Amino acid sequence: MHTGSYGLMSADGSVQATGPAQGQTPTWPVWSGPVPPLADGFTARPDTVPGLETTLLPGMTVALVSDQGPAPVPGTGARDWRESSGKTQLARQFAESLWRSPGVDVLTWVEATSRASLLSGFVQAAAAMGASDANDAESVAARFAGWLSKTSRPWLVVLDDLRDAADLRGLWPAGPAGRLLITTANPAAVPAEQRILVLPVPAFSSREAMNYLSGRLSTDPDQRSGAIDLVGDLGCEPIALAQASAVIVSSGMSCRDYRQYFTQRQKQLAEAGRAETSAAAVTWTFSAEYAEHLSPGVSIRSLVTLAALLDGHGIPGVVFTTPAVSRYLAGDGNAPDPQRTWNAILSLTQAGLMTVDPPGTLPAVRISPVIQAAIRAAVPRDVYDQAARAAADALLEVWPRDEPQSRMAADMRSCAVSLRQAAGDVLLADGRCHPLLLLAGQGMDSARLTGPAVAYWRELASDSERVLGPGSLETLTVCGHLGEALMTAGQATEAVSWLQRVLDGRASMLGPDHPGAITAKVSLGRALVAVGRPDDAVAVLEEAVAGSELVRGADHIDTLAAREEYAAAARNAGKPAEAIRSYRHSLADRERILGPQHPDTMTTSLGLADAYLASGQTKDAIAQYKRVLADREGVLGPDHPDTLRARGGLASAHFAAGRMGPALQLYEETCAGYERTVGADHPKTLASQAELARGYYATGRLGDAMALLTDIVARGEKALPPGDPLTQQMRESLANITG
Repeated sequence: MHTGSYGLMSADGSVQATGPAQGQTPTWPVWSGPVPPLADGFTARPDTVPGLETTLLPGMTVALVSDQGPAPVPGTGARDWRESSGKTQLARQFAESLWRSPGVDVLTWVEATSRASLLSGFVQAAAAMGASDANDAESVAARFAGWLSKTSRPWLVVLDDLRDAADLRGLWPAGPAGRLLITTANPAAVPAEQRILVLPVPAFSSREAMNYLSGRLSTDPDQRSGAIDLVGDLGCEPIALAQASAVIVSSGMSCRDYRQYFTQRQKQLAEAGRAETSAAAVTWTFSAEYAEHLSPGVSIRSLVTLAALLDGHGIPGVVFTTPAVSRYLAGDGNAPDPQRTWNAILSLTQAGLMTVDPPGTLPAVRISPVIQAAIRAAVPRDVYDQAARAAADALLEVWPRDEPQSRMAADMRSCAVSLRQAAGDVLLADGRCHPLLLLAGQGMDSARLTGPAVAYWRELASDSERVLGPGSLETLTVCGHLGEALMTAGQATEAVSWLQRVLDGRASMLGPDHPGAITAKVSLGRALVAVGRPDDAVAVLEEAVAGSELVRGADHIDTLAAREEYAAAARNAGKPAEAIRSYRHSLADRERILGPQHPDTMTTSLGLADAYLASGQTKDAIAQYKRVLADREGVLGPDHPDTLRARGGLASAHFAAGRMGPALQLYEETCAGYERTVGADHPKTLASQAELARGYYATGRLGDAMALLTDIVARGEKALPPGDPLTQQMRESLANITG
């Protein structure tokens, strides 16, 4: 497969590109997402999974689900090896076939293990289409799903390893031109309310298993000796056959030789009281031992233990060559050099325990989740904990801080979340929260994964309280991040309680003028404004500004930020003169320190324009808004959210000044910009259209106002929560016009 670039397409195929692809001619076909490599010796499944190509037609959804036989006995620690039945490989082969036919213009592969992974995958797909990535991930992903529902371009979306149907809320890919293929080990993850054809994926048939093994052993026919018996002993399990054939091919032994080792190991396990019902529970141990043979001097056990704690759908290869991993593998001896460690990864690939993405792609290491579970269950607790700390240190060393929307960043976030789930409380030991745990949450914040970020910080706050104590400074730091995430998600009321707790704790432990306490005051003040308590916010922020000037200095960037929050609170508290004074002070300092076109300077300039408008100084407001709009269009582009915000402000200033012609034109341009970037049903679009309807009404265009208000109410009732103030206000405005 290869990658092209294309614009955001309308239903008739015309380009509506934005962002980096704007104005470009689309090149079809195009794919996005980390498509896994096709396994060596892949074989079709005509006996056990027939007719996928003829079943998954345009407009259809198919779910490949692990075959459900007798489940392992609960509490025994047994793993359900049926989960690794080859579903992803079947999806991969189907995608390849459709791609080459050619029968698809858009192919999107998404790791569907969590809401965050789904959002990241959809955002990456939207970015490939030229959609702006400056909006929150939820709106970008929803817009991509909306495009899929309307386009006439044939598309395929693969949701690999779907864990929970709820993660697809509002993002279900559907459309007459599209195909949706789901793989899941959990039948309950298939949404019951959707029309989905479920295809169970069992083990190979005997014929399929022999075809697979014969294909893998095609170079030396003598190695096939005993193949029929080996297939029978391995129960035709795809993962067991993959591991066995990898060792046979690499070592030169025959199927008969391998079968002898296999039956001996089975007997040993049974005598030790550890009889395994699945062949793969035995074959993976041979693969690990063979990898040890291929890479002497590197602890394969330590290496696979570390890999078993991360997200097996894609571990960035650079993780394994970090100094942290080298120190971990050294133990009490000499640390292997990074190349030697990478050679050990290749040995594990050769032994059938891992795969590595082919050259020309971002190097990612993949390992089956059921193999990971088996490794974790076999490792002593002290080794497990040591691996967890090393994995956290390694992720920290290579974290991509400047590219939150990249595939690398998404893989790192997934690995960090997997590590936290697997490690338990190890990363909250010794009275501290490992920096990786904070960085993972901040990564979600930076990627605008608002819902997953709130859930992550909430869970980490609970764990920190339990392990470190509710009054720990580490816990207070996590609670502060939770408060900020709640603010971003529009849950300001709950944010206030968390941020007040952070301020009280820091002020008590560190003193009211400690930088940490000052930062908490600024966050709390912003939240108080959001919940309609501007007078309380002014009091808190006044203290913050005075403390910051005393401790940090009047020109410190954090002091300027505190002063701007104070100015915003003063404006909301009905003190426009005080707001204007503070904004002017801060703007002069920012222009001197950062320059007039720095993003933070432009934000302060916009605040000053808002303050002018609030005070009724419309002439000054118009001049200031024009300046901000010109700067933002030049630096950020015409459809950046900050640019749209400035354009809407300028429209409001013209409206307040009675200049209805320019006001209506700017309102219409703002509405069009929001529709292009976040979609017609986004709250920002609806709010901007409400302003436009107000303009129509004020200029006597009652018909246009009524039509627009009717449309806003209809879309708001579908897109916004019940009882949303915007919908209610528009409904009342419509009643006033018609009444």
